[in-house]
Amino acid sequence: MNTGDWVSTSMPYLTPRHEARPDAWTEELAARGRRGSQRIVSAGEVEAPTEVAERLGIAVGEAVVVRRRVMYLEGRPCELTDTYYPAPIARDTRLAGTAKIPGGAVTLLAELGHIGVRVQEDVTAHLPNADEREALHTEPGEPALRLTRVTFDSQDRPIQVDMMTMPGHRQRLRYEMRIE
Repeated sequence: MNTGDWVSTSMPYLTPRHEARPDAWTEELAARGRRGSQRIVSAGEVEAPTEVAERLGIAVGEAVVVRRRVMYLEGRPCELTDTYYPAPIARDTRLAGTAKIPGGAVTLLAELGHIGVRVQEDVTAHLPNADEREALHTEPGEPALRLTRVTFDSQDRPIQVDMMTMPGHRQRLRYEMRIE
């Protein structure tokens, strides 16, 4: 791996944090002596695209709240993240705005009574479209990874869908599982 590569694990992003702590991305990088930031590109209600509707168990076109972000590692874009929430959960909350959320979105969800207890992740590879290539500073023909994460509450209801696109040659996903 070169210095631009990143090994990513999901666990730090799934648990609520104290509002005084930095977001999980910034804190994880700082602990490794690196610098990370993010830019919220947009946020608000949209019609659910097909894949999001299927994962949330709602009708295509039904209202959802989305937060679109670009994540940066050492000032270089390394991930495009679109996070979708059912509108009844996120409408008229800070999730629907572009301001940073103290402690992160998972912390706010917990404050609102929505705590994730199960996660389903799917990883696929694809050739990024022109917009993705431009945003991630990749060349034509360089593959991207897509990590789609659905978070479920204790009633097994989906409360959040994350769709993350990363340059495949600069990212490694790590999964650790305990077998009991």
